[in-house]
This record gives sequence, C-alpha cells and structure tokens, in this order.
Amino acid sequence: MKRRFVTLDVFTSRRLAGNPLAVVLDTGGLELAAMQAIAGEFNLSETVFVLPPADAAHRARLRIFTPKRELPFAGHPTVGTAVLLAGLDGGAGARAMVLEENIAPVACRAAPGEASFILPALPQEIGAPPADAALAAALGLTAADIGFGGFRPCCWSAGVPFTFVPLTSLDAVGRAAPAASFAAAFGGRAAYVFTGETSERGHDFHARMFAPHLAIAEDPATGSAAAAFAGVLARCAGLGDGEHSLAIEQGYEMGRPSVMQLGLTLQGGALSAGSVGGEAVIVTEGTIEA
Repeated sequence: MKRRFVTLDVFTSRRLAGNPLAVVLDTGGLELAAMQAIAGEFNLSETVFVLPPADAAHRARLRIFTPKRELPFAGHPTVGTAVLLAGLDGGAGARAMVLEENIAPVACRAAPGEASFILPALPQEIGAPPADAALAAALGLTAADIGFGGFRPCCWSAGVPFTFVPLTSLDAVGRAAPAASFAAAFGGRAAYVFTGETSERGHDFHARMFAPHLAIAEDPATGSAAAAFAGVLARCAGLGDGEHSLAIEQGYEMGRPSVMQLGLTLQGGALSAGSVGGEAVIVTEGTIEA
C-alpha cells in the first residue's frame, strides 16, 4: 500500500544542510522486518515510524531505525518529528508534546521550525576507552592530536553509546577518518570527535561522528551524542552550578552544516537535567509502496 512519508533536514534552518530524516506517517500493519527494510531503502542515518501512542495523553509512539538496526532513542529524529507533528497539528505558537520512544517517554517542546526535548535519561559513563595510541590509529591520527583543556577520551551513553575523543584543533578534526583498526578500537560504539575550536563565531564546540557499524560512515548532526556529551561537559568543562547553554556545530566537513543547542543544569557539581534542541525544515513529501 502507499504510505505517506516526509523528509526533513534537522538542526538547520535551510534545506540541503543539517541531518536528513525520513518520517513515515502511515504505519498500520507494518512489522519489524518491513520497517527495517524501509529504513534501508531510505538509507539515511535514521528513519522514524510514527505509531499511535500507548498512552492517549501522549502525541505519538516513535520507532527509530538506522539502515542496520532499531535504536532506543535518537536526537535528530526526535527534534525533526516533533517539528513535523507540531506543524500537522496546526497553530502558530509553541506547544508541549510527549513522544514515546523505546528508551522512555520523551518530553518535547515544539514551535514552527524548531523543537527541543528533555533528556529522557541522564548520561552515564560506560567504562574506559582504549589507549590514546589505539584511538589515534583508528582515526588516522597521532596520539599528539588527542586531548585539550580538561578533556580526555571517555565513554558515555544517554541511550546510545559513544566513545568521545577530544582533539587539539579543527585541523585534527578535519583529518580524522575511520581507519582499518576502527572496529577493533571502538567495538560497538560510535566515535564522536570534538574540539573547542569552531568554524563559526558564537559556537562552543566543533564535532564529527563516525559509526560504520551502523552503516553511517559519518553523521551530519547527532543529537544522541549531544545528549551523552552533556555528561562529558558536566565532568570536564569546569562549569559551575546553574543553567548553561552551548552550541555544537557538526557536519561542516560533509557540506551539511548543523547546529545543536545543548542545555545543561548542574546542581552540587553534578548534572541534574539536560536538553537538546534545534531547527528543522521539510524538504520532500511523498508516498512509498510498502
């Protein structure tokens, strides 16, 4: 049958930038295998399927797939779908909605062209990273490229696991790329490399994300990584108690510049809450036979 879909570019206000997202709206009767096959057909970093919520007070249930597997949670699908559903619901003002994801219900706030969500789970550290030399070799770099300020490699998850690799400069970030030893060094975790140097003034960090094990050679904007990065920042950035807002740029090396807004609240030196937000714009609408 014909199933309506919409694609959006997320974490950007202009088309053909940001991170592309497919959202399938007509999902009745679709089984897991069919959803995975459709995600493979779109071949974007993520495809969302919008289903009726389990709780009638919530806006929708989301199932999120990479070309290879289902995810419990992801950031740019949450932001993009919230923007789309708010537009379908009508109205010019901001509105609250809850989207059910496999990790937990996710509280969102959406307005025309932008949305944000409260982190459904606070980030947790998930073990130690490999040695600098192994990380560097896996990214085509040298150990001298790793580390700046108070940042050292670490592993965190807010629903999706990442190995965070701080790099000394924009030049080092630009030279990073998965090498032959990537799988051995990173295992089932994506690599998120970042630096305090930025391409645009007013931004706080520049990042890239590589996840070849998910069939994502590189991702233009990774909201689930930004969510986990909140834990890294709370631990290593020297932030004081209170609320903080940081802008993370990503996708510049791919020609798809993206900006994520990361909000953090610290109490007693620890992260107590966080949010991820940004803009999104509809690019295409159509139907897929499935």
